[in-house]
Amino acid sequence: MSGQEFHGRIGRTYDESEPWWPEQTRAPDDAPNVLMVVLDDVGFGQLGCYGGLVDTPNIDRLAENGLRYNNFHTTALCSPTRSCLLTGRNHHSNSMAGIAEASTGFPGYNGHIPHENGMVSEALVEEGYSTYHLGKWHLTPAESTSAAGPYDQWPLQRGFERFYGFLGGDTDQYTPSLIHDNHQVEPPATPEEGYHFTEDIAQRAIEFIGDAKQVDPDKPFFTYFCPGAAHAPHQVPQEWIEKYAGEFDMGWDEAREMILEQQKKEGVVPEDTELSPQNEDVRRWDSLSEDEQKLYARMMEVFAGFLEHTDAQIGKVLDYLEELGELENTLVMLVSDNGASAEGGPTGSVDENRFFNNVPEDLEENLEAMDDLGGPEYFNHYPWGWTWAGNTPFRRWKRETYRGGASDPLIVSWPEGIDAEGEVRDQFVHAIDVAPTIYEAVGIDPPEEVKGYSQSPIEGQSFAYTFDEPDAPEQHTTQYFEMIATRAIYHDGWRAVHPWPFGQRITAEDLSATSLEDSGWELYNLEEDFAEANDVASEHPEKVLELAQLWWTEAGKHDVLPLDGRGVERLGEPRPQPGKARDTYVYHPGGQHVPENAAVRVLNRDHSITADLTVPVGGAEGVLLAHGSRSGGYSLFVEDNRLHYVHNYVGVEEYQVSADEPLPEGDVSVRMEFEATGEPDVANGEGVPATVSLYYGDQQVGQGDLPKTVPNMIGIVAGLSCGKDSVSAVTDIYRDRSPFEFTGDIARVTVDVSGEPFVHEEAELDRIMARE
Repeated sequence: MSGQEFHGRIGRTYDESEPWWPEQTRAPDDAPNVLMVVLDDVGFGQLGCYGGLVDTPNIDRLAENGLRYNNFHTTALCSPTRSCLLTGRNHHSNSMAGIAEASTGFPGYNGHIPHENGMVSEALVEEGYSTYHLGKWHLTPAESTSAAGPYDQWPLQRGFERFYGFLGGDTDQYTPSLIHDNHQVEPPATPEEGYHFTEDIAQRAIEFIGDAKQVDPDKPFFTYFCPGAAHAPHQVPQEWIEKYAGEFDMGWDEAREMILEQQKKEGVVPEDTELSPQNEDVRRWDSLSEDEQKLYARMMEVFAGFLEHTDAQIGKVLDYLEELGELENTLVMLVSDNGASAEGGPTGSVDENRFFNNVPEDLEENLEAMDDLGGPEYFNHYPWGWTWAGNTPFRRWKRETYRGGASDPLIVSWPEGIDAEGEVRDQFVHAIDVAPTIYEAVGIDPPEEVKGYSQSPIEGQSFAYTFDEPDAPEQHTTQYFEMIATRAIYHDGWRAVHPWPFGQRITAEDLSATSLEDSGWELYNLEEDFAEANDVASEHPEKVLELAQLWWTEAGKHDVLPLDGRGVERLGEPRPQPGKARDTYVYHPGGQHVPENAAVRVLNRDHSITADLTVPVGGAEGVLLAHGSRSGGYSLFVEDNRLHYVHNYVGVEEYQVSADEPLPEGDVSVRMEFEATGEPDVANGEGVPATVSLYYGDQQVGQGDLPKTVPNMIGIVAGLSCGKDSVSAVTDIYRDRSPFEFTGDIARVTVDVSGEPFVHEEAELDRIMARE
């Protein structure tokens, strides 16, 4: 039995019977397409139409044909915001208080978005929409991103029919860790052939949309388009960078003033807006040396080129929709997931992996690399002075609940549905309001059930009422914020903010202040102080108390508790894992590369790698096991029919140990033994020194010393591959021959890590937060 009710008639024969077909679900007549574009780490003051110093003509075109919102808010961090955008629920209600890699065993923090909190994609696909996701996801727990799954939090299991992008927090734009639907794929071209991830996903978006439209032109689509830009690495072809040569020589202090002036001209800030005070963490531009200014200006030029290049790819998608005649009835919503990022630190970085391994930046070396920044050789990020300028006119940046972290661009364009063009809206809007707005625009109610799960209430509210009513009273009047114990609350034009040192534990004593001065709360009247420039807590103590109490009320409603400011200690929380911890890991050639979070951890511990091979007559060459990327890692490989081991120390130096004899033909077991010869100095960027020995069978054929090794993090977008080097080549030795597949036969490669692991907890936190 099919289980479906049949509305025809079944007789003894076909002639006696009456056929009936189940009715296909169709979207409402004239339902709009929906294109949601989510930029990454783009601050309030970085887009051209928000007063920024970067040309973004295609995004500006959306603003000219639609609306800009100057009071749109996010959670101040990427995964939490993305969960809000797609579900219409707060990030703690989604169990996504932070990035899933730092989850804890509490309802608001476990990193698994409940199926009771259905996504827009899940609702729209059931209403007859095609659903596509291109680009960054970062809503899957790290332990679930390998081929072992589980897959229940991957895009295709959350309502998307097609997916092409990456699962983690960032990726290399030239050699991305690509997933196509539910499986890994290699990039379709190399950097030398002109490959770039943002260009790739724009073309894929066009293909996905076109493939369906040519078959069923009336079927609307929901496309969730999420470039890795402008998250580090800031990577873009040089011609996009050169356009901005010299454009940022004035420095970040003057840039803030220029941006604010332009914001006032654009009407995206009130005329009386003041710049927020000097950021105590940012050096004044005129205090920098000439070489520092030269390097830091170049880093901003690279960012600018990266952002404009992203704008151009968005433009390709918009142009295609226009060619199809679909743009007029496409609801386009463009946002950023949080404020600009300060993860480049005070000096910026030519390779973020050095930053997260505590390897200091060397000004002279970085100056030598300056002309190649943005290319495939570097994983670069700008200094946090430019971050601060990018969030003009606000305080601070990503991860913090000041407006600099949580106030972002929102542009809405829908020519057939919105009469207004080029206008600015100032009503308070939050990321949780996006999904209910889509439901209203499409003409459906949020589903009561998705895949058998009864749905929780939507916590946001549609802001469609603002589309044609610029002066309509705002309807979202109260909103809490919490991110790694930094707190804020918005209510009726007032905003209270409670900063908190990153990673510091909160105790009961910290919450028992008896005076306003000791409470830590700041107060801003946004009706008079758009930029949170002036703390008026001392003038309105009763308002501070009111809002602080309101914050606790909202926290209790939305699973914010227990308030957790921990950093290091949070990492020790037991978490479900796809497999048990073990002493030996066995890998085979021909499969997918293993994501970093699921790969064996060999850093700072004795270990061995054994490969069981069959070497053909005449010898063989190629990779046996590679773990990492150009930014750091190790590779065991055969070249000139000899065994070699290379340890890439965070992209700064390569240490090589080679066999002094050729591989024998036939069946042979080769082995690398890594023996630590000292203690690591993780705080100063050095992993254990070691002696590496190479063996054919029991015969030692090579030995050498490694003066230092990668201390903490193999690489931000690293993975492990057997039989080839399939992500970004670990070593320059075979980079031009990558993936350098082994030409003999590999039965298995076994990694033995039975030695005691070394864990530096603060560095481990940096490793995990690098993926936010």
